[in-house]
Order: sequence, then C-alpha cells, then structure tokens
Amino acid sequence: MTVTLRALETAVPSTILIQEQARDVFAAQPGLTRLGQRLVRACFDGAAIDTRHTAVSELTTSSRSEDPMFYDAGTGLLLNPTTKERNDLFAAEATPLFIEAAAKALAACPELTAGDVTHVVTVSCTGFFNPGPDYKIVRALGLKPSVQRYHLGFMGCYAAFPALRAAKAFCDADPDAVVLVVSVELCSLHVRTSNDPDTIMGSSLFADGAAAAVVSARELPTERPVLAMDHFETVLTPVGEDSMAWNIGDHGFEMVLDSYVPKIIDEHITGALEPLLATAPKLAAGAYSDIPHWAIHPGGRSILDKVQAKLELSAEQLIPARETLRNYGNMSSATVMFVLKHILEQPAKQASEAICAMAFGPGLTVETALFTKLSTFDAGAPATGRPASAATGRTGDNGDGGDGGDNGDGGNHAGRLSAVPAGHA
Repeated sequence: MTVTLRALETAVPSTILIQEQARDVFAAQPGLTRLGQRLVRACFDGAAIDTRHTAVSELTTSSRSEDPMFYDAGTGLLLNPTTKERNDLFAAEATPLFIEAAAKALAACPELTAGDVTHVVTVSCTGFFNPGPDYKIVRALGLKPSVQRYHLGFMGCYAAFPALRAAKAFCDADPDAVVLVVSVELCSLHVRTSNDPDTIMGSSLFADGAAAAVVSARELPTERPVLAMDHFETVLTPVGEDSMAWNIGDHGFEMVLDSYVPKIIDEHITGALEPLLATAPKLAAGAYSDIPHWAIHPGGRSILDKVQAKLELSAEQLIPARETLRNYGNMSSATVMFVLKHILEQPAKQASEAICAMAFGPGLTVETALFTKLSTFDAGAPATGRPASAATGRTGDNGDGGDGGDNGDGGNHAGRLSAVPAGHA
C-alpha cells in the first residue's frame, strides 16, 4: 500500500508588496536610529525577495482608508494595532484562504468527492479562533459532519511536516482514509516598526499564503504526477533553543531570531539528515546531490546558501526554494508546500524521482521527509523512494562538508549586516 499526496494547491491574498517599496516605508519611520535605518535597508535588500503577498490591503502605498489600522498612507506612518485587533483580522482574512486552498486541492482530484474526505488537518501559527478553520472548511465544502478534525497551532515554519506525517499515519491505519491538509499563515499581520534586529528581519521576510494537499492510500490510478510519502523524521539540534522562538506580545506575535541560526543549521544539517536517509540505504550510500530534488523551506537566503554549500547541491536543485522565496517570501509553514508544488510541476526526467524535503523552526527543530515523485501512478506498484542511480561515497560528512566559506569567515559572517536578513528559518 502506497500513501500518496494526490494534489497540492496554493493560494495567496491579492495584495502584493513590492520589496523596494516596503523597504522605503519601513526605513522612513520616525524613531528609527541611524543603525536601525541601516538594518532596514540591509535586511530588505539582502533578503533575495522581489514580491510578497499580504492580507492587509492597507499596507500598500496606494491604499487609502478612513480609519487605518496598520498603515496610514496619507502620513506614511506604520501603526501598531493590538494583538486582539490583529487576531480579529486573522479570523476574517484567513478563513477564505483556508477554504479556497482546500477547495482547489479537492477539485484537483476529480476521482474524489467532498464526501470521500475522512480527516481534515489545519495548520497555522499566526492566529487563533474557534470554531476554527477545520470547522469552516467542513461547512464551506460540504464535507460530512463526521469528518475527524485536527488543528496544529503555533508550531512555526516546520508545521507542514507534522501535518503531512499525521495524514500519512491516518492513511496507514485506514487504507480508505482521505485526508485534507491545509496550511494558512498571515505573517504580515505581525509586522511593526522597530530598531530591534529580529523585528526588522521579520518585516523584511515574512508574507502570507496558503497551501492544501489531498493525501490518500486509496487505489485510484491517475495520470497526474503524485508524491509517494515515504518517510518523515524529526531532529532537535543540540543547541539553538534560545536562538529561535515565537511569542505572543501585547501588539502582535513577536519573533526571537538570532543571526547565529544559519551557523547552527550549517553545523548540524548532516546529522539531522542521518536518521531520514538511514531508511533509504541506496540514497544514504550516495552523495547528497545524487538525490534529484530538494524541497528546502526558504526561511531566508543565508539558510539556502548554507544548505546548498554544506550538502554540495547544484544551483538547479535550489531553484524551487529560491524562486519561492523570491516571488512569495517566507510564508512560515505553508512555504515548503509551495516548494513541493514547484517540484511536482517540473517536467519529469524519470518515471520515479526522489525528493528530500526539510524545514526548520523553534527549538531548533529540523523536520525532514522523503517523497518519491511518480509521473504515472499505478496504485498496485510500490514506490521505491530511490533515484535511478546513486554514486558511492558520501560527501560532506567530514567536517569541511563542502562549505568552503565557513572555514574562512563563517564566524564573522553571521554578524555582518548583509547576513542579517537571511537568518530566519
């Protein structure tokens, strides 16, 4: 029996933020010190982001509101709403995105109907309300009232993996299960002006988006590419508990993010991959670059740079992650699903192609997964989780691991202004 991710769809709010325009707004805020202004420009310019989407329509310079809550375009001032005001907007704006993404994913599976769905798993770390998004999806899509509902809240950027892992477990336990996994993050609700480097970094990176997947083990052949869900692992790095956190303040949720995070990932990424690759000996025997596809959560440019260098991956293997960052920014838990969708939609070079996926979050937590992209799917044939060939001899396990930059200036690099914006995971 093969559990497959049969459809993966995304949705974003209609309001687009141009990175350069957003930078100029944040840099012009009163109360910024000279260092704060420099940090704003360095973070926004170094983030490798062109555009982001936001559910806060008044954040654009062209917006006009009689009673602005987040941004007064007339004065150019960023405002500071309370956590309640921000969360109320989350409930109003996240609900249609949850429903849109879920509806698109289900529509992409014509072999399934709303009545087939047995479980709904929703994910978000940027707001709360109850009855929650799981309830709203059931009502809006006409799912059976007996559908089992689960919500994963406040886990951070890696939460799509626990959600998908739960979906696989449901299908492993019940071969007839059909699980709808939906992630919506409205990170821009929590931006604010500040001289604090963590806050500035978040303002330069975070964005809003939604993604939904349909997971099932039902024997329903399809001509569309699907992802066989091979294995998931969780690893906590031995350091980093104080380097990344997500707290609730009086004026929104507050990010704690040390610029040392990319260095932590660089030092522990190979160890975090070991238990995952141990489940696929042929993959473990080869170089990391022998795995055709890498779905890496683009928490920031420096994160991607570190992973690429440490694992000696090609520029082509990082395209899905870098293009997602450039076009959408960091949408927390939804982001890696955008990356997986990019890979799923790439023209296939082989009938079966391995994908290694990973995301990072508070803890420091590293979530990893192995998928197999199947261009044509026969429900009776097991997925292999293997590339067509694998070279012998691992690279990158001996300390120098292909990350040539770290031995020279890695200690100082994390503290430079140019490195600050890319630290978020």
